[in-house]
Amino acid sequence: MQSLSLLALTIITWVERFGGPGLILLALADNSFIPLPGSLDAATIILTAHKRNLWIYYGLMASVGAIIGGYLTYRVSEKGGEEAFEKKIGKERAQKVYKKFEKHGWSTIVIGSLLPPPFPIVPVLSAPAVLKYPRHKFLSALAVGRTLRFMTDAYIGRRYGQALLGFLGQYKAPVMYALIALAVLGGIAALVYVKYYRPKRRREERERGEPVEDLPIPGKGNQKLKERSEKSETEAEVRFKSPSEKQPDRRTA
Repeated sequence: MQSLSLLALTIITWVERFGGPGLILLALADNSFIPLPGSLDAATIILTAHKRNLWIYYGLMASVGAIIGGYLTYRVSEKGGEEAFEKKIGKERAQKVYKKFEKHGWSTIVIGSLLPPPFPIVPVLSAPAVLKYPRHKFLSALAVGRTLRFMTDAYIGRRYGQALLGFLGQYKAPVMYALIALAVLGGIAALVYVKYYRPKRRREERERGEPVEDLPIPGKGNQKLKERSEKSETEAEVRFKSPSEKQPDRRTA
């Protein structure tokens, strides 16, 4: 986590030197299987803050790069298929993503493309390919979501960028230390969750004969067990309805 944050800061500094083309290259990386969460948003805002008259240009460059990068991930996922996708994010999580796309395919892509970090973009780009979602629909939804997001970033940079740069210039060292501290704490928390909490929680669920969660949430009970209980209650209600409630009124007017 710490190395990723420092890497993102280094890349943003590099992008500042290359301008629009640098945004496209960063977008290609950010929308791949090795994403740098938030780096493209930050770079777009910073570049626009430096050259406010070019905010539309920078917003469009970030959007174009994100759309191209997203489409490349779509194509790779198309070749990898369902097995590779489920191996990447977990079978249980993949099933939930499939259900969302089956109900609201186009809007799911738009919303997923709009949401900022830490929301993961890779499942939104890969699931449509696995489900054979039409390319033209995928591209149109991705274009809408990404353009809205990065044009908004560019406008924020134009409108508030100078104040942000002034703040960062005045408190550069404290901000850097704070980011590093957050990255270290995040890394420790992730390590504790993956190495200790998750295996322990899953083991306890197996011992109790409960359904095992892929990603158990600290402080909350077994969500799978809760869903199963709610489903059973719903089925029981339907099963024990009176005949008059089940049968429609066939009387004619």
